[in-house]
Amino acid sequence: MKKTRTRNRAESSPHNKNFITFISYFLVFFILATGGFVVAGKAIKEVGESPIFGETETNLMDDMPVLVSKDSIFFEAFKDKNRINVLLMGFNQNLADTIMVVSFDYDVKHVDLISIPRDTYYYREEYKHSPGFLKINAVYQKTKEPLETAIAVSEILLGMPLHFYAIVDYDGIKEIVDTMGGVPMHIPFHMKYTDITDKPPLYINIPAGDQVLDGEHAVQFLRYRKGYREGDLGRVKAQQEFMKSAFKQMLGFDLPKIARVILKNVESDIDLGTAMKIVTKAIGIKPDDITTYVMPHTLQDEAPYYVYPDSKGIAEVITEIYSIEVEPESGTETEGESETDSGSSN
Repeated sequence: MKKTRTRNRAESSPHNKNFITFISYFLVFFILATGGFVVAGKAIKEVGESPIFGETETNLMDDMPVLVSKDSIFFEAFKDKNRINVLLMGFNQNLADTIMVVSFDYDVKHVDLISIPRDTYYYREEYKHSPGFLKINAVYQKTKEPLETAIAVSEILLGMPLHFYAIVDYDGIKEIVDTMGGVPMHIPFHMKYTDITDKPPLYINIPAGDQVLDGEHAVQFLRYRKGYREGDLGRVKAQQEFMKSAFKQMLGFDLPKIARVILKNVESDIDLGTAMKIVTKAIGIKPDDITTYVMPHTLQDEAPYYVYPDSKGIAEVITEIYSIEVEPESGTETEGESETDSGSSN
């Protein structure tokens, strides 16, 4: 069946085109670019399933269990062979500071990104007496396995399959930004913060005004959050401006040089065959072809401040992404009808 894109809530938002965290956009762009660079240097016969980023113990394509039931409205859609879903994770120490799913539809050349808040509640029986470990960003900290985080994210997204993963940490971001010559930014106010309990200790000191952020200050900018009136949401809104500037800077970079840095700093199970298909299909994609979402959720207003997934809202987002036609009366049940944050970016 021919698929069409329907206008949805995320696309109607005036802020949507740029509402995406820097790390996720950074990874999307450079994984595709690096894949294209590596593929271009290989003979076709070498492509196949050869790894781009080196051998990995985890291969989501082979290891991921099927987490959607046969009676789900998403069961058939999730078997779509012309869509690839990648789990992106940005790390600070052993905690996942950024978790996002990138879903690329080959047929209509559209990218959908779902951001999973790092404090999202994810119950695990063995940690029922340790509230801090019932957050999704702690899954990798305990297991050191991308597969376990992928399973958790897939469960939260109602069984949405994840085919590949990609991981980068802040040290990698620092080196990549330095390699591309820094990122021009306007800093609206003096960003200053110290946390000696962090490992290593965190010192942020970025004066207000126009400047080019080197790798070290780019990481400081990405980690800064205390001064935003809207908390983590304010942080994401600031990152959108950083992303726009970084994207402009990327357009003129030295691809072979950057590719070598990416290969050293990114862990992923994406193979050359997949990269070649993505690069070929992604030619011509523009910012307008990217739709971003924040996982629909409700917020706990006291410690440990869990972010509870809103199943009904998540079902609506996935229905939009997969262009599933659902009868008005066939809704998805959800627990709790409290104040729910919009699943689309604003």
